[in-house]
Amino acid sequence: MTILPENLLSNCTAIFSLIIVFSNTVLASEQQERTFTQPELEEQKEIPTTSVSELSDVKSTDWAFQELQFLIKRYGCTTGYSDNAYPVHHQFTRYKFAAALNACLDEVNQLVENQDTPLTSVEISTIQRLKDEFAVELITLQNRLNKLEAQSVEITANQFSITTQLSISVVLAASDAIGDSADNNPNTTIDSNLAFNYRARINLLTSFTGRDRLLVRLQASNRVPNFNGVTGTNMTRQSFEVGNTDNNLALNLLEYQFPAGENWQIYLYANAASHHYYATVINPYFASFGGAKGSPSRFLERNPIYRIGNTTGSGFAAVYKPNESLRLDLGYLAQNADIATGAAGLFNGTYSGLVQLSYKPFSNAELGLLYVRNYSDNGDLAHRTGSTFSNLPFGLGVPLVSNSYAVSGLWKIFPQLAVSGWFGYTNAERVDSVQGDADIINYAVNFAFPDLFKKSAIGGLGFGMPPKVIRNAIAAREDTGTGLHFEAFYEYPLNNNIKLIPGAIYIINSNHNNTNGDIFVGTMRMVLSF
Repeated sequence: MTILPENLLSNCTAIFSLIIVFSNTVLASEQQERTFTQPELEEQKEIPTTSVSELSDVKSTDWAFQELQFLIKRYGCTTGYSDNAYPVHHQFTRYKFAAALNACLDEVNQLVENQDTPLTSVEISTIQRLKDEFAVELITLQNRLNKLEAQSVEITANQFSITTQLSISVVLAASDAIGDSADNNPNTTIDSNLAFNYRARINLLTSFTGRDRLLVRLQASNRVPNFNGVTGTNMTRQSFEVGNTDNNLALNLLEYQFPAGENWQIYLYANAASHHYYATVINPYFASFGGAKGSPSRFLERNPIYRIGNTTGSGFAAVYKPNESLRLDLGYLAQNADIATGAAGLFNGTYSGLVQLSYKPFSNAELGLLYVRNYSDNGDLAHRTGSTFSNLPFGLGVPLVSNSYAVSGLWKIFPQLAVSGWFGYTNAERVDSVQGDADIINYAVNFAFPDLFKKSAIGGLGFGMPPKVIRNAIAAREDTGTGLHFEAFYEYPLNNNIKLIPGAIYIINSNHNNTNGDIFVGTMRMVLSF
């Protein structure tokens, strides 16, 4: 929704149509007794008093109607009807009739000036008679047009920005988990109830130059179910689990982006940023945007490496696109940039830096190489997927640095079939007095089916292994088993503003432990956007 139009006067035809509709409303009210406001009284003083006869409708049997119909047929005047003629059995207010007459006379004058069609003496007489008959209405329309133009100029001169847009996204979700708890005891079942939750976002997008963008995002949610608490593993985290505000509206994201030269786009983040806000994740059909579309899981919506190191980050980023095929993403985010003391600040605390190069060899394919460097003062990689050890390879409170690498790809084989996937590797190293490192991997393959059974619908099938510690200097913190993730979803639009997304997640050997049983998570999302 555009709050302030960019240029109200750029289309005179649209303005004139607005006047016609406005005139109908005015006439209907003027035919009844009513009390005028002071501005309306002032407007009445600007034009001559209109007689009762002049306020009457123009019928199809009137001479004026027939004469205008003749001009329409003779000169092809445009009056708003597809056949350029009035229906036979119809009547019009004098204001609407005058508006059509004015439009027709403009075209006649143009033809005469171009010497395309000469006027006969009879036609000249008819046109003059019509002008005299509807002189008051024509003056009224011109006065209103002048006022609209003046108001538009004033609005343009005093408006806050060129364009401000408001959008709202609401996710309503019902979900539940069943199966065996990931507590190394195959006899412990999950004690979970069906939960109903919501996440609402208000996005305010403002442009000051037409090429920049300020995003202010407000969010409210109730206690979104983190199934980690009842299942014992982050493998069951859902895509719409993006924080809990206890039903209070809070600032969720503040981002400003602007171009630098022809090929660079610069991003500034004040809070709550993640690398996937600016970098392409090469997984378009599963990327969920906080649960508003795509994958039902936190794992398969994008490679977990994009999240490493930050849950509330501030910082800056840049995107370089020399052409349509090549793209370079660069970013730096600090978790505690707003704290001026201790091991914090923009460059003295937990941070992560990203470099990604992506290439489109064809219009339906894309390849990407990703690198993320992270320092965590509390030892938490914070991607919040996979096993407990993959997030805390050396334990909470043990500082570490990590280097993560990933290769990813997308191939839209057919218009109704796309395949995407990735392989990621992370090496984490302790930076305390004890030496040691750990290796962590994850991979995924996703199949998307655009326009499945309906235009704009999307079906998805995904498979992968969430982050797993395959080697650790602390042998007790290696993952002994291999857990696998399967999921399916169907994004079905009811209309342009409402869609339903049923989804299912199935986990084998949860938390990468072979003694744990399987877990099933079912969810139904309704997304409202406007």
